Amino acid sequence: MVNEIEKLGLRDVKNVYYNLSYDELFEHEKKNNEGKVSSNGTFMVDTGIFTGRSPKDKYFVKQDPSGKYIAWGKVNKPISKELFDKLLKKAKEQLSGKEIYVQDAFCGSSDKSKKSVRFVTEVAWQAHFVKNMFIRPNEVELAKFKLDFVVYNACKCSNENYKEDGLNSEVFVIFNVEENVAVIGGTWYGGEMKKGIFSMMNYWLPLEGKLSMHCSANVGVNGDTALFFGLSGTGKTTLSTDPHRKLIGDDEHGWDDDGVFNFEGGCYAKCINLDPESEPEIYGAIKRNALLENVVADANGTVDYKDGSKTENTRVSYPIEHIENHEPSLSAGHPENIIFLTADAFGVLPPVAKLTKEQAMYYFLSGYTAKVAGTERGITEPVATFSACFGEPFMPLHPTVYAKLLGEKIDKHNVNVYLVNTGWSGGAYGVGKRMSIKATRACINAILDGSIRECEFENFEKFNLAIPKELAGVETRLLNPINTWENKDEYIAMRDKLAAMFEANFKRYEDVKEGVEYAKAGPKA
Repeated sequence: MVNEIEKLGLRDVKNVYYNLSYDELFEHEKKNNEGKVSSNGTFMVDTGIFTGRSPKDKYFVKQDPSGKYIAWGKVNKPISKELFDKLLKKAKEQLSGKEIYVQDAFCGSSDKSKKSVRFVTEVAWQAHFVKNMFIRPNEVELAKFKLDFVVYNACKCSNENYKEDGLNSEVFVIFNVEENVAVIGGTWYGGEMKKGIFSMMNYWLPLEGKLSMHCSANVGVNGDTALFFGLSGTGKTTLSTDPHRKLIGDDEHGWDDDGVFNFEGGCYAKCINLDPESEPEIYGAIKRNALLENVVADANGTVDYKDGSKTENTRVSYPIEHIENHEPSLSAGHPENIIFLTADAFGVLPPVAKLTKEQAMYYFLSGYTAKVAGTERGITEPVATFSACFGEPFMPLHPTVYAKLLGEKIDKHNVNVYLVNTGWSGGAYGVGKRMSIKATRACINAILDGSIRECEFENFEKFNLAIPKELAGVETRLLNPINTWENKDEYIAMRDKLAAMFEANFKRYEDVKEGVEYAKAGPKA
């Protein structure tokens, strides 16, 4: 391993802890005073002032040939090779002369598509985090592990000269596609590593003709696969974790000619208001080897999941094996159903709607939802947003690249597509109430067992969506949102306002042939 460290450019490393076991990492976390142990043996850490990602501090090195593929703009910001080299050197200096944790992992359960990634950090719990989140090689695989990508996590250093360098802040998360290296500084948030590699998979796979997706997935006893698209806080993890269906994965997947495959080997679930009755599988997954982030616990280590005083974005990462009913291969066949999850902060959208192929492409490119408090730096309350492909912050290529691949696969495999609102009903955020998990579960169950296709549908005005008139397990008045508002005129005004927002957002695709075509399937202000 000494030669490997030299190749990584680190000097005078005191000790290298290479692919430690869970038990070994646990002992290091305690020895280093990196956190506390909960009453049931789960290690708990605080990520400091950064309890979410820092999207404004993420950059790609601009150089050819990769530079011609990346969709440059507010999401994918360019940085020079010279500045990258400077900050990489700074990170390596931080990691030199320290005790270092090296964790090797795979991203992708498909042998045809997986990437081998090495994570280098001086913090034991961050090695623990990536061990949870990525696919864990066995001893034979480790012996012949061949690097595709390296992540240097130097969270303890920051760029004090960021203003002179023309950057957003002291934090930096930079990807060099040509050199297959990423460097992180100034933030302790573990999700930067997870989403960083996801961003890279979203670069690599579409160039190979494979679809990369920000979605969860599960499979039924009859082999029927379902995909759940949605941004953080929309319910991907909760709704795909189902005692009656095997979990493939909760967040990131690929779709190739063989079917769907998970990128990860673990789950990253939100903990705020976690209830063992409504989410027993996730609650039960929080035990030894899991890792809790930014939760509040008493002196005895008992966690109060209702306490969001540190952040609303409390999290737990755990190996997927903690979900008893998971799919061991982390893969399945082509999906039968696709579900777009949205948390509508305006209380306008119906709890469930069946989409045409054209509407599916429109809502996929729109990616409407609400950013939930704490998932990003500076977000303290839900804010309505449009995020292309339900994951634009992680998409280096133009959104239509992913949309075109999805459309081709929907056609080829005759997939049913639905829009499910897990957001507000009876009023906008602050007035209405969040849709109950029970009601949303009933919508999901009807989609998965096919019973929704037997329903009588009516047209949801302005958006021209097909919504069921009645649905087992859902209070009928909820199915059409206008019935849940006390003041119908206020609802209509809010509905028209949201429709105008959709229309304004989709103008970004006016110069793209597909965008002009799919715009016809959207609401008309």
